[in-house]
Amino acid sequence: MRHYIFIFILTVSGLTSYAQESVNQFDSQGNRHGVWRKYFAKTKQLRYEGQFNHGKEVGTFKFYTLNQGSSVLSATKVFKEETNKAEVKFLSSKGKLISEGTMNGKLYTGKWVYYHNKSKGIMSTEFYNENGQLEGEKLVFYPDGTTAESSNYKEGKLHGKSTWYAKNGNVLKAFMYQNDELHGVSKYYDSDGNLQAEGAYKNDLKHGIWNYYKNGKIVETKDHTKRSKNPNKQ
Repeated sequence: MRHYIFIFILTVSGLTSYAQESVNQFDSQGNRHGVWRKYFAKTKQLRYEGQFNHGKEVGTFKFYTLNQGSSVLSATKVFKEETNKAEVKFLSSKGKLISEGTMNGKLYTGKWVYYHNKSKGIMSTEFYNENGQLEGEKLVFYPDGTTAESSNYKEGKLHGKSTWYAKNGNVLKAFMYQNDELHGVSKYYDSDGNLQAEGAYKNDLKHGIWNYYKNGKIVETKDHTKRSKNPNKQ
C-alpha cells in the first residue's frame, strides 16, 4: 500500500512540476512560446496572461490592473493569426466597456468606439489610418444619442469642416480647419439656431471683416485681422 501511495505522490509531483515548467517558456530560437503569465512585482496578482506561438501572440490575451491589491481585468486583446492586429476592448474596474477597436502593435487602426461612463450609449467614434493617425470623420454624441460634434481629420490633424451642436440639434459653431489650424469661414449661433457672428480665420487667426448679429440683423462689424487667435471668443 505504501508503495502505491509513494507512486501516486511522485505522479502528482511530476504533473505539478510539468505544469509549472510549461508556463513562460521559450522555443529553440529564444522566442516566447506557449502559455505566458506575468505578475505584478512582489505579488501573486496577474498582470497579463496569454499564449505565444514562436514569438507571436495568438488567441486572447488578458491584461489586469491592481485595484485594492487585487488583479482586475482592464483589457482584452484577441489576436488575428495572419496579421499583428488585435481586436481590443478596454474595461473599467467594474467591468464596464470603455472603448473598443483594432490595434496593430501599439498603434490604433480602423474604427474605434468609446462609450459613456454611466450608460451603454456611444460617446464617440473615430477612425485611424495604418500609421495610427486620426483620419476621416470623428463624431461625438450626447448621452441620448444625438450628435454633439462632428469633425474631420487628415493624417492626424484637423482638416475640413468641424461642427458643434446643441442638444436640440441646432448648430452652435461651424469652423473650417486646414492642417490643424482654423482656416476659412466660421460661424457662431445661439442654442435656437440664430446666427451671432461670422467671419474668416487665416492660419489660426481671425482675419478680415467679421459681422456680429442680433435678432438676425448686423449690429456690429469689426476687422479682426490683427487679433490674437481664440476661437471661443467672438
